[in-house]
Amino acid sequence: MEAKKRTTGQSAHLVKLNSVETDTKPRLMSGIKEWDRVVGDGIMPSSLIILTGDPGIGKSTLLLQITDKLAEHHVVYYFSTEESLQQVKQRAQRLNCTSDSLLFSDQANLESIINTAQDHKPDVVIIDSIQNCYVSNSQTIPGSVGQLRESAFHLMRLAKENGITVIVTGHITKEGTMAGPKTLEHMVDAVFYLQGEDRWQTRVLRSVKNRFGTINELGFFQMGEHGLEEVPNINQQLIAEVSYCPGSVLVSFIEGSKPILLELQALTIESKLAMAQRVVSGVDHKQVVLIAAILQKYLHIKLSAQDIFFKVSGGFKVKSSSTDLGIALALLSSYFQQPLPEKSIALGEISLTGQIKPINQIATFVREAEKFGIENILVAKNQQIEHSTCTIKHFTNVYELLALFEDN
Repeated sequence: MEAKKRTTGQSAHLVKLNSVETDTKPRLMSGIKEWDRVVGDGIMPSSLIILTGDPGIGKSTLLLQITDKLAEHHVVYYFSTEESLQQVKQRAQRLNCTSDSLLFSDQANLESIINTAQDHKPDVVIIDSIQNCYVSNSQTIPGSVGQLRESAFHLMRLAKENGITVIVTGHITKEGTMAGPKTLEHMVDAVFYLQGEDRWQTRVLRSVKNRFGTINELGFFQMGEHGLEEVPNINQQLIAEVSYCPGSVLVSFIEGSKPILLELQALTIESKLAMAQRVVSGVDHKQVVLIAAILQKYLHIKLSAQDIFFKVSGGFKVKSSSTDLGIALALLSSYFQQPLPEKSIALGEISLTGQIKPINQIATFVREAEKFGIENILVAKNQQIEHSTCTIKHFTNVYELLALFEDN
């Protein structure tokens, strides 16, 4: 039998894991607590990270502030491919980021950037942004899918083979996904999105991929006179706006490791249309429709003849079954035009049979609620809550929810 032809290239060198020396370098801490927490209690050395978001959202501002702090204890090279050094200096002066330890370049040629990093071995390399980098003699244009893929591959090898942490910024498309599309997400170690909330001028840093930390972790910043300032207690702002009016209910859900307190708002009104409207934002449309159907089935309240308008305050998007009870109470409160008791929070899941079910991590929710003066916690009958100063109100099924409105 004819032997198969060998492919070109050398055979791989195999080793036992016990013989591999592990890198014991500590994580890179910036001292900016919201950033450090989201990236996983500091940046993992030798990782490739991308920070992305809308143009003008503050990516370069945040990155400059972080690198200025990192440069206090580490060697950092900052390559600005979008702005001239004069523009970068003006931004740095405005942000009071003028550390002499931080070195800048406006070089956009990727080979030059990589050669510089290999020659001098800095701890961190910043590239702002990867879309403006170009590779010499490449047939593709900067920012194209092919160029981004090639650039990410070379930067990944730079990080892994030289022990250099590489952080790049990238733009997103009108659809809200990373320009590429998503070409880089599977190639890098971590992806962080910086998003805006117009009402408070708040910026939300979200971890959507992190091989060395928690995903869906949230960090909050506020645009101030000297750049992005940390908002360590976002719940203080969120809970200050809770109205406790008919149709308003306070709930909580966990993003990463942080419990977020949010107000759900419902408006039900008799429909004048052949098919009642369902206008929902911030929560899954099907979840609201399902809870409305459960209430109609077991409480004989004809919500199918009501226009339902439903939203989540603060511009957040909630994907959690722990808000089922809150959705039901918001609909009932609006329907009966009676508010829930003030300083109440609803935490529970509702089954298709109308039973109210306990939720996980209840102690975390309760501790956060108590910090902000919540006095009443509405939960399932068999939900175990220990050592709470709040009044606990238990409910077995949706029938028992009606008592909240009969007493008012």
